[in-house]
Amino acid sequence: MTAMLWILLPLFIAAGSALLSFYIMQAKLEVAVSKERESLAEAHAVIKNQEKLMEEKVKTAEESTMRRAFDQFLMDFRVEERHYMRENKSMFVNRKALVLQERLFFRNIPLSNWVEHEMVVEEGSDMKSLAKQCSIFSTRSISGDERSQNSRLLKSKEARTA
Repeated sequence: MTAMLWILLPLFIAAGSALLSFYIMQAKLEVAVSKERESLAEAHAVIKNQEKLMEEKVKTAEESTMRRAFDQFLMDFRVEERHYMRENKSMFVNRKALVLQERLFFRNIPLSNWVEHEMVVEEGSDMKSLAKQCSIFSTRSISGDERSQNSRLLKSKEARTA
C-alpha cells in the first residue's frame, strides 16, 4: 500500500498542479480578453463620435455653402431708381409733386417695367425720405405699432378660417 501511495501521490500532485495552472491561465486569459474588449469598445465609441462629428461638419459646410450661394444670388438683384419734380400750374393751384420711378434688375436684365409714383410735396419736406417711404422695392422696417396691428390682422384671419 505504501508503494502504491508513493506511485499515486506524485500523480495526484501532478494532476492538482495541472488543474491549478489551468485555472490560473484561464483567469489570465479572461483578464486579457476583457482588456481587449474594453479597448475595442473605446475604439468603437471613438469611431462613432468621429462619424457623428464628420456628419455634422458636412451638414454645416453644406448649409454655409447654400447660404453663401443664396446670398450671392440675392446680391445680383438691384433696383434702379430715378425721381424728379413735376409742377402742375393751374389758375388757382400751384402744385409740386415728386415723381419716383423704379425698376427691378437681375444683374443687367430688367425684371419689371418702370413703376411710377407721384407724391404731392409740401413746402420744406425732405425729398429723399419721401422717396424712400414710397419705394416699392426698397426694404423698410416695420414700426412696433404696425407690427402689432399686422399680427392682430393675421390672428383674426386665422380665427376666421379655422
